[in-house]
Amino acid sequence: MKKNSINRTDFIKKSVLASASFFIFPRQVLGGKGFVAPSDKLAIAAIGCGGEGDNDIKHLANTPNKNSEIAFLCDVDDRQAASKRKQFPKAKFYQDWREMFDKEHAYFDAVTVAIPDHNHAIVGLRAMQMKKHLYLQKPLTHDIYEARIITQAAKKYQVVTQMGDQGASCEGMQTMREWMETDLIGEVNKVYCWTDRPVWPQGIAWPKTPSRIPKELNWDLWLGTAQKTNYIENLVPFNWRGWWDFGTGALGDMGCHIMGPPFKLLQLNYPHEVSGSASTTYQGVFKESAYPESGPVASSLKYKFTLKNGKNLDLSWMDGGITPERLNELDPDLNMNEALGDWPGEHDFEGATLFIGTKGTISCGWGGSHPRLFPKSLQENANHIPEKYARVPGDMDGHWWQWIDASIAGYGNKEVSSPFEGYAGPLTETVLLGNLLLRSFNLREKVKRSDPVYGTMEGYKYSGRYKALTWDGINMRVTNFESANQFIRRNYRKGWGDLAI
Repeated sequence: MKKNSINRTDFIKKSVLASASFFIFPRQVLGGKGFVAPSDKLAIAAIGCGGEGDNDIKHLANTPNKNSEIAFLCDVDDRQAASKRKQFPKAKFYQDWREMFDKEHAYFDAVTVAIPDHNHAIVGLRAMQMKKHLYLQKPLTHDIYEARIITQAAKKYQVVTQMGDQGASCEGMQTMREWMETDLIGEVNKVYCWTDRPVWPQGIAWPKTPSRIPKELNWDLWLGTAQKTNYIENLVPFNWRGWWDFGTGALGDMGCHIMGPPFKLLQLNYPHEVSGSASTTYQGVFKESAYPESGPVASSLKYKFTLKNGKNLDLSWMDGGITPERLNELDPDLNMNEALGDWPGEHDFEGATLFIGTKGTISCGWGGSHPRLFPKSLQENANHIPEKYARVPGDMDGHWWQWIDASIAGYGNKEVSSPFEGYAGPLTETVLLGNLLLRSFNLREKVKRSDPVYGTMEGYKYSGRYKALTWDGINMRVTNFESANQFIRRNYRKGWGDLAI
């Protein structure tokens, strides 16, 4: 009794002291495993305050059930953090997520991560190892190997996970599911996915002249797992997406949004083959420029899947202004992108998905939003199809709220739309397989050749181009071109460890 009394007294003293700096105590601290606090609020540590991070924090802090609290903020760039620090003055701020985890892990339940792709996995894995529920922006990771590891970690540590692809929770996903299950468009055998990305510079050389590091930016922490390099102008907060050391290009930015609908609705798993091509540029007659540091200006890829019924499915991906063939059903004067993928009334085209069936076609905007039927005569039949599947309250906004509710309920007690296990992990691996092919596209060796007009010329042989890469998804290996396997997993910078669950 005396011992318990002392512990209680100590706890009260510590609580009073903590109140001066405002700590939010997670449920497990207040009452041990299984305890549900009267407020039932999820205490969240938000890593990344600008861009997608800003959007995530906005949604997570404003839930219909008022069951969440932004307890901590973290960002390596004080410029990105400024507005959120002002908005949440009681949330303690850190620049280094590792320091925050070490010092404050007892005071939050969950972590949201919206930072450059190359640091997703190292932060996300550590959060799960501490048994924190995790909301991780798309794509889950920078590398295929990382996606596999954090998917396994979600199961091992039994935390609630959600990838930040809010379209997975939109009403359009359930509408299309109901249409397909009633055989409205017949058997789907082809899918086209395309985007307006990249909307940042790609297909360029890394600048040779370094720039001054902004005083508000902790450059070493921003680099994180990436190898040491000079800071360049306009890299942050957005254009890092086009550089392979940090970003994952057009595919990484929009692939999970646009390939997600077929992956979910057709219950796809790993593809068994990928092929394709990318834009090339020249700096002289027959002298091609090579920029292996950045993604291409445009690309066109084809993934081959085997469906659960044993039949084949081709899924094509296009970016940089490349689109599928125009549907015959469209009026000649219509902008095809707007007709198939625009958000009505918003003039917002960022990408689209097209399902080609034996009886008809479905198109939707990115994330599965605003599905449309072709020929339009199919819409009359669609109007009589009853709603079979429950919608996520709040539509896309509900994607964040759904994760909060599931985290409070605990692992395995409530569904989320984009869990790592069974969906977001394999989807991310598939998206990144396209990048593996694109990076193989620039593998080269110097050769000499004879041209009938220009005589003997020095040039390059590109051994990774214009071939289909056969993929062993279970074992994460290209089986017919060994050189491509170097892009499955990268080496982290010294001092940043490695992934191990």
